[in-house]
Amino acid sequence: MASQSGIGCSEQLMTFFSSCRDGSIRLIKVSISDSANPVLDLDTHLEPISTWEDDWEQMVPSQLDADQPAFILYRLDEKDTSGSFLWILLSWSPDNAHTRQKMLYASTKATFKKEFGAGQIKDEYYANLMEEITLAGYKRHLAVEAAPGPLSRQEEEMKEIKESESRVEISVNTKHNTLSALAFPFKEEALEGLATYGAGSCDYVQLAIDTDAEEVVLVMSGSCSTEELGAKVPEDSARYHLFRFKHTHQGDYKESNVFIYSMPGYSVPIKERMMYSSCRNAVVDVIEKTLNIPLEKKVEVSSGSELTEEYLQGELHPVVSLNRPKFSKPPGPSRGNKRITKTPA
Repeated sequence: MASQSGIGCSEQLMTFFSSCRDGSIRLIKVSISDSANPVLDLDTHLEPISTWEDDWEQMVPSQLDADQPAFILYRLDEKDTSGSFLWILLSWSPDNAHTRQKMLYASTKATFKKEFGAGQIKDEYYANLMEEITLAGYKRHLAVEAAPGPLSRQEEEMKEIKESESRVEISVNTKHNTLSALAFPFKEEALEGLATYGAGSCDYVQLAIDTDAEEVVLVMSGSCSTEELGAKVPEDSARYHLFRFKHTHQGDYKESNVFIYSMPGYSVPIKERMMYSSCRNAVVDVIEKTLNIPLEKKVEVSSGSELTEEYLQGELHPVVSLNRPKFSKPPGPSRGNKRITKTPA
């Protein structure tokens, strides 16, 4: 889910776009103006000197500041089937930049791409470190993109199903359901809290199971930032949480619905652990199928301290590793030292 800032290109920039596609321009730098009504403005444009690879090292790093986001359109030497040059869209969002600036550029990227012409953009590249904007950094990005991606949510769920079918041990400590799924009724205020979340009026809902009445009840709902999330997880009882994770990924602003099942561990009575574990799927079904709230990720934690920005980013956008360890064949069984036998005299 992405939100847009409403910032568009200035007239000067739109006019320049109409005349820069004939191969006479190699690099275009675009920034958001600081005026009361901000627009996307043409900052710099450079003409080609050599091949796109040679020009990259001379042009791209020198045009970017260590604390200021920007968009770079970089022309390749390659053309599409219609004879038009293809471009790379580089979204530069350095770690040292102000958070508001990073969010502003992230929520303007889709508009910028559309007004330039998405059909002529061959690749999009997001960078926030100086070493990433070198030619070597861009080529590492291409290598990662070409590598096999992580499993989709559906593929992960199918894998879990197959694993649970082949698992024979039964334990209340396992994170996989070992009982038949239960479906307790939802109290009206719990459904209202989820509906309010679905309408975008709040960013966080916490649900609990009333173990005596065997009902799903609302504990709290309201606004919540990623920094505040961990403190809302109780250390002595299980809970279900629905959190709208607002973040940026590769230059795009995203709002992802994350379902969190928190189970502190041995401090929770066995009956409560079993109830929460076996009701989890039914709660997810109500959220996704009854209330039509799509869940981008479902996670399980034992403590609120686990719910950091880095952890949620890693769960939603796993990093593909190119350095896969090779399988080393184990040595064969030892037969002991060779025996020396003497021929009888």
